[in-house]
Amino acid sequence: MYAVSRRYRFDPANAEKIDREIQESFVPLLKKAPGFVAYFWLDNGNGVGESMTVFGSKSGAEGSVSVAKFWVEHHLAGILGTPEVIQGEVKAHG
Repeated sequence: MYAVSRRYRFDPANAEKIDREIQESFVPLLKKAPGFVAYFWLDNGNGVGESMTVFGSKSGAEGSVSVAKFWVEHHLAGILGTPEVIQGEVKAHG
């Protein structure tokens, strides 16, 4: 399995819109991607959010980076900035 983590900073006043758009639009898009395993969105309530996307293959995980970038540019432009992206092979899980 491979995973991608994305950390975003945003105005907390936009948190509800961001949470809703991710749940209603982005999650269904990712679920259709080949090798999709799971997606999580964490909003700390203070203007920092982080996502974790898990795929069965490296290519799926790498592809999700492009999908996420395109989706943010078209759905949350000006609200979510450029994320810090970390990706790699899952070495432990439970």
